[in-house]
Amino acid sequence: MKWQGGRKSGNIEDKRGMSGRRKLTLGGIGGIVVLIIGFLIGGDPQQLLNQIQQAAPIQQSEYQSTEEESRLMDFADIVLGSTEDVWKNIFAANGWDYPVTTLTVYNGAVETAGCGVGHSAFGPFYCPGDQKIYLDLSFNDELSSKYGAKGEFALAYVIAHEVGHHIQNVLGVLQQTNAMRAKMSEREYNKISVMTELQADFYAGVWAHHVKHYSSIELTYDDIVDGMRAAAAVGDDHLQERAHRDVNPESFTHGTSEQRVQWFKKGYDTGDINAGNTFESTNLE
Repeated sequence: MKWQGGRKSGNIEDKRGMSGRRKLTLGGIGGIVVLIIGFLIGGDPQQLLNQIQQAAPIQQSEYQSTEEESRLMDFADIVLGSTEDVWKNIFAANGWDYPVTTLTVYNGAVETAGCGVGHSAFGPFYCPGDQKIYLDLSFNDELSSKYGAKGEFALAYVIAHEVGHHIQNVLGVLQQTNAMRAKMSEREYNKISVMTELQADFYAGVWAHHVKHYSSIELTYDDIVDGMRAAAAVGDDHLQERAHRDVNPESFTHGTSEQRVQWFKKGYDTGDINAGNTFESTNLE
C-alpha cells in the first residue's frame, strides 16, 4: 500500500494523554450505537461496561508520541483524506453534498460530545451524536497480534468501515435502525445490527474501489486481500470461536467472517453505492 505523500485530511483531533474514566451515558442514539458498533472487536458487553462504570474524572496531560505512533497518525490522516476525496465525488455524482467526519485519536478513554465516554475496550467506534470516529492507535497492534489481520491496509479498512457508519448516519440509516430498536426483541434487533455492519463493510469496499480514481493512495491486490482478511478476522463466528465459546448465530451483531468478506468484496467489485442494500429483506419504514 503506497500512501506516503498523500493528501492529509486535517480533520483529526489528538486527545491522547487523557486518563481516568467517567460513567458511560447510554441514553439516545449515540449511546446505543457505541454499544452496537463499538463491539467491532467482539468484546463482551458486560465486561466492557464494567471497565467503564467507575466515576473518575478524565484529565488531560501532555502526551509524548512515539515514532511509530506519529507514523500511524500520518497514516490515519491520509487514509481519512482519501475517504473524503472518494465520498465527496460519489455524493456529488448523486447530487448530494458530503459532510466530512472527524477522526479523534485517543488512548485509554475519551469523552465524546454525543455518546458519553468511550473506552479503548470498545475498539474503534463511530458516534453519530457528534459525527466523529474514535480510534485508539493501539488497536493497530491488536489487529496483527490478536486477530491475525496483518498489513497496513487492515487499519485502513477499519477506518473506512467507520466512515461507512458516517455515510449511514448522513443518509439516515442509523436513525431508522435506532428507531426500530425499541420495537424489537434483542434477538430480532441483532439481525438489524448485522445488516448495519455489513453495509459499513460494503462502503469500505466501495472506497477501496475508487481510491485509484479519486485519491493518491495506491493499492495492490495483496492490499485488498489484507482487507478481506481483516473483515474475516472480526466476524462474529470467528471471534466466538477464538473466545472458546459456542458459536451462537442469534447473538451475532456484526455478521460472520464469510458475510463480512462477501460484502466488502461486493463493494470493491461494484464501486456502486446503490448496490449495498443489506436491508433488502427488512422493512425499515
